[in-house]
Amino acid sequence: MPDVSPTRWHLAHTTWFFETFVLAKFVANFVPFHAGYDYLFNSYYNTVGEQFPRSQRGLLSRPTVDEVFAYRHATDQRLQEFLTDCDSETFTQAAGIIELGLHHEQQHQELILTDIKHVLSRNPLYPTYQHAQQSQTTPVAPFDWLDYDEPLAQIGHNGPKFAFDNESPRHRVLIPERQLASRLVTNAEYLEFIEDEVYRRPELWLSAGWTIITEQQWRAPLYWVQEGSEWMHFTLAGLQPLAGAEPVSHVSYFEADAFARWAGARLPTEAEWEVAASDLAVEGNFADDGAYHPAALPQDSAGLQQMFGDAWEWTSSPYTAYPGYAPPRGALGEYNGKFMCNQYVLRGGSYATSRSHIRATYRNFFPPEARWQFSGLRLAR
Repeated sequence: MPDVSPTRWHLAHTTWFFETFVLAKFVANFVPFHAGYDYLFNSYYNTVGEQFPRSQRGLLSRPTVDEVFAYRHATDQRLQEFLTDCDSETFTQAAGIIELGLHHEQQHQELILTDIKHVLSRNPLYPTYQHAQQSQTTPVAPFDWLDYDEPLAQIGHNGPKFAFDNESPRHRVLIPERQLASRLVTNAEYLEFIEDEVYRRPELWLSAGWTIITEQQWRAPLYWVQEGSEWMHFTLAGLQPLAGAEPVSHVSYFEADAFARWAGARLPTEAEWEVAASDLAVEGNFADDGAYHPAALPQDSAGLQQMFGDAWEWTSSPYTAYPGYAPPRGALGEYNGKFMCNQYVLRGGSYATSRSHIRATYRNFFPPEARWQFSGLRLAR
């Protein structure tokens, strides 16, 4: 699949980031580790130079894994030497880029798991990345509709802690009265959607969505497999029986939108999501917990649940700039700003996200047909 990159590439690219944007910028008479790596491991920074085609990264047999780790080790050493020797003014200039690079590496840690899952899923033997924990047979906990008033609220990042540029500036929004579902949509609920043959009912789909499900013959979320009358799904623990109480994941924006229409509801806007999440602690099922799988809610759960972790939540908001947004100057201005077209915002993180990486203002974004990411949905009305 053209969006998938080998683990080797992720490891090298995140190292290339520090080499290119810190060492090459601040170290006098800098000599790169390998002259060809600037081309191989540049993801999309046109102001830096040309890039090796993304869809062909999986065809590369060199550099080897050992060579990539040698590149990482050498770059780490050079970065440590730079931080030890540089003056305070240079350190101040470099610190923000280094912090961005650390968060950038956390993003790629999640992408590594995303891509490993897709690559293993193409193998008819359904290999296991990590053995499963005990399967969850908990019945589906019913969700509640939680009421929210009409506030003139503020969203967006503000303060000294790190955030990506696309989370700013903080600004006012007027949000009408609404209700949010207390939890994510589950596999069992999505199965009802499938059994109602909604994948064959054009009236519930956006036009672009109907076109893609027709052309690609989608009939269920990515990784779902029907064996006779039983539904299975491919996980990082191999092929497993579908657990109805677990949050559904690997659905596109088009599928999330169609499900919401079918359920007599809609997807929340990103402002609705952020205002609801802003007072919550960042707690949930994250990569740090090591399960690498969505978790069912306990039956006695109350209040707003699963806002962080488990599955990225599609919103109905197109990914655009906040009022007053201006991308950073130079190559790092390409990090987020140039993708503000034909994408939708997702919120909350997933079971493959680092807990320290996520926050209420975090804006993830993908094109509406993307399904290989750990993406699910919550209803609003």
